[in-house]
Amino acid sequence: MALHSVPTDADLLAASGRDPAAFRALYERYATRIHGFHRARTGSDDAALDLTAETFAQAWEHREDFTDLRDGTCGPWLFGIARNLLLRAARDRRLAHEASERLRLTTPQADVVPGPEWVLGLDAAVETALAELPVAQRVAVARRVLQDRSYPEIAAELDCSPVAARIRVSRGLATLRTTLTMAALTSDSGGHAAEAHTPTADTDETRNLR
Repeated sequence: MALHSVPTDADLLAASGRDPAAFRALYERYATRIHGFHRARTGSDDAALDLTAETFAQAWEHREDFTDLRDGTCGPWLFGIARNLLLRAARDRRLAHEASERLRLTTPQADVVPGPEWVLGLDAAVETALAELPVAQRVAVARRVLQDRSYPEIAAELDCSPVAARIRVSRGLATLRTTLTMAALTSDSGGHAAEAHTPTADTDETRNLR
């Protein structure tokens, strides 16, 4: 029996234009974490739902702009969209719904006014998590993610093989994802993960996301 490899995030995103179920699979991989991130920052379930819907709506609309620089993962890209939405909400004092409305995503309308407290210390968790990595992983992740260096270049600096450099980046990113996910899910819930509620979609393109 032939074994089928699990598609990467990048594979799912690339396939989503012709197969909406692929985007649904990507959504299911990240929805709880994205919701937890927004819930921890806003302290509001409704605001977190709105922001989660808008995060994925924007990801859908801009899926062709994605460039795979992280070994197939869309996590940093999706959390980047989520972060930018929080910054925009705090700046404009309102939640963005443009992409969600274009895709006719239905979520409760949050009765909250975003404030600067939503983004206080927004990047501190990333800096802390990065500092806690082993030195070799920290350097490898910083060079690859922040400086877009190639694996041969990272290997030369760390005096290891390109394969070893790739492994260090992969392990470092996996540790960062775990650390930041747990921080997002527990920082506003007394140590208990926030429960995500799935928004629904009513367009032909996104109906299969449900």
